[in-house]
Amino acid sequence: MQTVDRNSTEFRNYLELYEKAPLLELGALADAERWRLHPDPVVTYIIDRNINYTNVCVADCQFCAFARRPKHAEGYVLSFEEIGAKIDECRALGGIQILLQGGHNPYIPFEWYLELMRYIKQNHPIHIHGFSPSEVVFFSERFGMSVPDVVRELRAAGLDSIPGGGGEILVDAVRERVAKKKAQTEEWLGVQEEAHRQGMKTSVTMMYGMGESHADRIEHLFRVREVQARTGGFTAFICWPLQPEGTPGLSHQVKTDAVTYLRTLAMARLICANVPNIQSSWVTMGLKVGQVALRFGANDFGSLMMEENVVSAAGTTYRATIEEMERAIRDAGLTPRRRRQDYSMVEEPLAAVA
Repeated sequence: MQTVDRNSTEFRNYLELYEKAPLLELGALADAERWRLHPDPVVTYIIDRNINYTNVCVADCQFCAFARRPKHAEGYVLSFEEIGAKIDECRALGGIQILLQGGHNPYIPFEWYLELMRYIKQNHPIHIHGFSPSEVVFFSERFGMSVPDVVRELRAAGLDSIPGGGGEILVDAVRERVAKKKAQTEEWLGVQEEAHRQGMKTSVTMMYGMGESHADRIEHLFRVREVQARTGGFTAFICWPLQPEGTPGLSHQVKTDAVTYLRTLAMARLICANVPNIQSSWVTMGLKVGQVALRFGANDFGSLMMEENVVSAAGTTYRATIEEMERAIRDAGLTPRRRRQDYSMVEEPLAAVA
């Protein structure tokens, strides 16, 4: 893994910009970059559903309030039929994708995951955006398989793309402190590169506010940019703050504010100019801040997010209807358009069912 030179002029300049630039000036720089990359006044969004197939997990991340240890009374694994019913509800609202993620459950055999995707494709066909890099590394270790083989088998069974969940901060000193049992930086990015090699598109994320330094956040963005320069496989970048209130090990952290979010988002747009799309995280920040983010570098409004369990287990998440999302985009002077995971447009708007 290449090291990031924190003493380079470029790194120090970006760090100074992040820490010292007036907020509106920083936003204007990011907004200009957004318009350079996306000259049309369009903001995209997707209708999908986050399906957490299990909450049983042995990773013991300090920031997670969703997971349950094995044998816990509240632990679950959804049946194929329950997952299928959730997909049908998603499709009834015009949904074209599911986000399939779960805990690191040591009791689920690998064949279960393969059978699940075959079942979905046969009975409830939809785009499967699933299994974060951390899950793929867990599968590799648990089942004694190489990462390329895990990705290849998942893809052959029906996996369409990989989400960027579990990215947190891509600096090992931070990951070892808050999630030492989970994929470290090189492993996490290695899954992304392997997926890109096999022709899959992925997203990439950052969750900040875990006591890391500003320089750690900038290094994370540099690492994203480096991988994208080699592979071109990232479709979008998404960042959001830790929701510390309900977390088992980070509840002492001060919840970051909207200004920090907007500054971080703007830096992502400026540093990761080779990642085509930046999502506004209105689900964690609220529609108003999410709307402002559209002038701080974001060109995408993320997802309707029919169901969200992980972040909401730790703290507040926001809900909105399709109409409310589109109104927020229009009120910002922009045009809403529905998209697919690869950012191709859904040409005919699908009628929503009340």
